[in-house]
Amino acid sequence: MTTFQLKKLLIHQISEINDEVFLNALKTIIDLKSKSNVLELTELQKEEIYQSQLEIKNGLYVAESDLNEEFESWKKEK
Repeated sequence: MTTFQLKKLLIHQISEINDEVFLNALKTIIDLKSKSNVLELTELQKEEIYQSQLEIKNGLYVAESDLNEEFESWKKEK
């Protein structure tokens, strides 16, 4: 059986399955093997990423370690 024939057979068999849990499991397996695992972003998401990169470049962020220290000092004040 050729790859094309096998794909055609599988598509036909899958189209006859109504078990949603099984189909979701099958989708998970297929997603892991899919060559098209490219994440598609909306224009808004792209803009937000760009703005975040600019903020980081301009030093407009707080390091996690600094935040942890600040949280610890707040706890001590209570």
